[in-house]
Amino acid sequence: MSILGLKKKQPKTFKVKVITMDAEMEFSCEVKWKGKDLFDLVCRTVGLRETWFFGLRYTVKDTYAWLKPEKRVLDQEVPKDSPITFHFLAKFFPEKVEEELVQEITQHLFFLQVKKQILDEEIFCSPEASVLLASYAVQAKYGDYDPNFHKPGFLAQDELLPKRVLMQYQMTADMWEEKITAWYAEHRGIARDEAEMEYLKIAQDLEMYGVSYFAITQNKRDTDLLLGVDAQGLHIYSPNSKLNPNKSFPWSGIRNISYSEKEFTIKPLDKKKDVFKFYSSQLRVNKLILQLCIGNHDLFMRRRKVDSIEVQQMKAQAKEEKARKKMERQILAREKQMREEAERAKEEMERRLFQLQDEARLANEALLRSEETADLLAEKAQIAEEEAKLLAHKAAEAEQERQRLEVTAMKTKEEKRLMEQKMREAEQLAGKLVEQSERRLKEADHLKQDLTEAKDAERRAKQKLLEITKTTYPLIAAYSTPPAPPEPADIAYEAASMNSRLDFKDSDMKRLSMEIERERLEYMEKSKHLQDQLKELKSEIESLKLEEQQQQASLYSLHSEARGYVQEPVYIPHSNRNSAYMSQMAFFEEV
Repeated sequence: MSILGLKKKQPKTFKVKVITMDAEMEFSCEVKWKGKDLFDLVCRTVGLRETWFFGLRYTVKDTYAWLKPEKRVLDQEVPKDSPITFHFLAKFFPEKVEEELVQEITQHLFFLQVKKQILDEEIFCSPEASVLLASYAVQAKYGDYDPNFHKPGFLAQDELLPKRVLMQYQMTADMWEEKITAWYAEHRGIARDEAEMEYLKIAQDLEMYGVSYFAITQNKRDTDLLLGVDAQGLHIYSPNSKLNPNKSFPWSGIRNISYSEKEFTIKPLDKKKDVFKFYSSQLRVNKLILQLCIGNHDLFMRRRKVDSIEVQQMKAQAKEEKARKKMERQILAREKQMREEAERAKEEMERRLFQLQDEARLANEALLRSEETADLLAEKAQIAEEEAKLLAHKAAEAEQERQRLEVTAMKTKEEKRLMEQKMREAEQLAGKLVEQSERRLKEADHLKQDLTEAKDAERRAKQKLLEITKTTYPLIAAYSTPPAPPEPADIAYEAASMNSRLDFKDSDMKRLSMEIERERLEYMEKSKHLQDQLKELKSEIESLKLEEQQQQASLYSLHSEARGYVQEPVYIPHSNRNSAYMSQMAFFEEV
């Protein structure tokens, strides 16, 4: 009993699940914990020191609320679930992110939240700005662009653009990826925290950045309006336009904000300006509006004061941390560059090694081939030597045959010369015979003409003699004394002389005819003998042609064998060489 009494009572606890932008955490909280206790636990777990921007948000019916730090957790309108779910989010936004966000974790949480709001279309962003922001988001996630590693399609699983932008243009996912990659490639050398900061610097210029919107009505005309609360002040919007406010109340121009149940009153610093009143139908929303107004106004005033010692220390530490990380990045970049150079050198050495190995392999193969070629060439040289000897022997035989053929050719040339001489003599003889024949023919024609003339003269003489004898003797008998009759001896002498003249002419004609016949017979015999000689000469020329062709064919075959190959003999016509002989033969045949 005493031992049990000594044991301490275990405090009652409840389960809490906190969801940040990149993690989920579960805690066991004591029942007496206030909102500040749970918030500080989450900040310590995350490593966050810039706590004034953040809060724990939970859902209440159809709206949301922020966990109040001064009240117990279970005393607030938190869900009764187990575990109770809270979202660790940025409650207030800085005016200038580059100057106010000190810690890297703060930048990262803001980056993730703003990125989600843009993708969920809670913050309007133009297509061009969406592509640029997406390129910085890719740089923050993947680092420097490497075309060898970041192949087409590497962004297929990432949500980078609002659906409104994707539906606005008829472009495929590959086309959007190409546009984003073109910007992404230009961000080389930018670290993750720098890329996230560049993202936030672009996003803070968007009209809906950091604005919390609430539905309100104006007291007089009961017109539906929108109230926007951000780091700059309060803004009144038309229900259909969240980009351009109809009226704005900067924090520097507001003297007081108050509300009574559903009525809000904004009192300007300038007393000449009218007080602006509006209404909100839900009390919970009114409390939320007032809470956001107080928090944003406090931060607005805080920014215009000197930083506290804690903030100065944080900024100094952040500056040192940034300088250290910058140096580390530089060292890492140098090491990376040196490693890349070493890898390139290694790759070059490996490539050179492979190249040298290939060259060595090729050289070995070439050496083997050269050895095989040398052996083959040696065999070929031996065969060539034997063939050379054989060819030399054949060449000697061919030379002997050539000399023999030259001698034969010389004999053939001599025979040709003799034949040509005989042909020339035959031509001369034929010419003489032709001249003699023509002369004999002319003489025969003259003799025939003389014979015809002699016959005509004889016939005329006989006729004249008859005429004289007929006319003379009657006249003598009529007019004169008849002479004494001639003596029989005179008459006989005269008749004998006439007959002798006639006989002489006949004997000459016969003798001339016999001589012509004899010369014709001799001419015929000579012509026949000449034709026989021409036939013999023609046969000898034909035999000489055949011998010459055989000699040329044998010389060609010997020459081909001496050069190492055999070729069919080619017939070379001798029409040009023997055309003179054939023309002479034709002439003799005509003769």
